[in-house]
Amino acid sequence: MRAIRMLLVSALAMGSVSAHAGELDVKRLTQLLEKSQTIDAKFSQLTLGADGTSLQETAGQMTVKRPGLFYWHTDAPQEQVVVSDGKMVTLWDPDLEQATIKKLDVRLNQTPALLLSGDVSKISQSFDIDSKEQGEVMDFTLKPKTKDTLFDSLRVSFRKGLINDMQLIDSVGQRTNILFTGVKANQAVPDSKFKFDVPKGADIIQE
Repeated sequence: MRAIRMLLVSALAMGSVSAHAGELDVKRLTQLLEKSQTIDAKFSQLTLGADGTSLQETAGQMTVKRPGLFYWHTDAPQEQVVVSDGKMVTLWDPDLEQATIKKLDVRLNQTPALLLSGDVSKISQSFDIDSKEQGEVMDFTLKPKTKDTLFDSLRVSFRKGLINDMQLIDSVGQRTNILFTGVKANQAVPDSKFKFDVPKGADIIQE
């Protein structure tokens, strides 16, 4: 009986430590995200298949502003612009001369920009979070609590308190690596940056 009691006490203690560690991870990530109310950076994005084969490589410019405002411009030859005004998201494809407009997805799973610009108080409601610190780098691994997501796991890394890179892995093992460079935080960004005027004559798809 004493042995059983000791096992129960140990299990309860481990559960308490695990819960505390999880709360600390959430607090650390929340503090780092809230630290940058605006972010402006260049990005390079590489998508790899499950076997490591390179599928797509792009680059561009990102600007985000809390809460829910973001501008994500992928350079030619695969040019696209994704803009959110906090309520609606517009995807502009200049090659097709087509704009797709839909409501902002508050689940934070449609684009990395949503995580960087969204409501950080709700992150723990959507993800289980673990962290690892190595020198000046802090890594966070986020795993969705529901199956209705575009990825199985998301790793977010900060260097000296600023966003450095991200890696998304989907259900078939495809990986998307995003590296941010020239990161500038908390600069003044006008809200007009996050308003997209669809060119005259373009096709508009409302979702």
